[in-house]
Amino acid sequence: MAVYTHIDEAALVSFLSSFDVGKLVSFSGITEGIDNTNYRVETDRGKFILTIFEKRVKPDDLPFYIDFMAHLQKNGLPCPAVSVSRDGRMILPLAGKPAVITSFLKGEWPRNISTHHCLTFGHVLGNMHKAVKSFLPKRRNDLSLPTWRALIDSCRDDADRVQTGLYDFLDAELKYLESNWPKRLPAGAVHVDLFPDNVFFEGEKMTGVIDFYFSCTESFAYDLMISLNAWCFEKTGNLDKKRSRSLLTTYQAVRPLSKTEIKAMPLLGRAAAMRIIATRLYDWLNPAPGALVKAKDPLEHVHILQFHQKVESAEAYGIDV
Repeated sequence: MAVYTHIDEAALVSFLSSFDVGKLVSFSGITEGIDNTNYRVETDRGKFILTIFEKRVKPDDLPFYIDFMAHLQKNGLPCPAVSVSRDGRMILPLAGKPAVITSFLKGEWPRNISTHHCLTFGHVLGNMHKAVKSFLPKRRNDLSLPTWRALIDSCRDDADRVQTGLYDFLDAELKYLESNWPKRLPAGAVHVDLFPDNVFFEGEKMTGVIDFYFSCTESFAYDLMISLNAWCFEKTGNLDKKRSRSLLTTYQAVRPLSKTEIKAMPLLGRAAAMRIIATRLYDWLNPAPGALVKAKDPLEHVHILQFHQKVESAEAYGIDV
């Protein structure tokens, strides 16, 4: 979440008038996250989240995201509900961009990740992957390997300002991934951005999963490794094996990984780190003027990538092979 598009009260009141959500009481921008503009909105009917879609979201992809959330809701998974306007629309223009209003989920994301958080999250992630067997829509992953290459190459001249030798290191890693990408892994609709700040807890109970606007059709094991990188590593790049074992144990209790998926985990861990490095590096070097957004350090996932490069077997993550 972030604030790129600034709106005034009159524009928001006009937008809300199309929905049966009550009269505006207050609103404020949310600076966490990096890709879309988000506001907390309170009306006399309750709290909501307003999302205005920015540069990396194509309007034609929005029905996929909304249908995916609705499908997971029907299968008992905690996702935001998208408000429907009086004339039957979910997506309306605001400040010249597509926007939606979603329900407000109670709780907050965990700042200090514990094994309990990982146990609960692994169970929910397994159920998410299991639930999409009956979800038919598909969407191509726009942030796949070719996009990482384009983003990293666009940073060629400036990457070494972040760390000496960074471009050459990433270029070599991209060549490795391009030559060794696994094929025919089980796949379906996945979130691919399940960082802790997109998962809410209230006490020990997990209350919701948000921010589905990277979701696409991709391998389940890749989505799992994106999550493992986000939930189970320290900022230094060291793996907390208790956390990773907890996440993987409860995930596999719901959806056991195939031998092919387990074998691919080290490479997919590298790929998951590279996907985050590519977008963070680009955003770090190309800040949007006037945006209220906290750029995230790409080097955090460089350290995670370096860990995965040394892994020879998925046993390193605490999984039985």
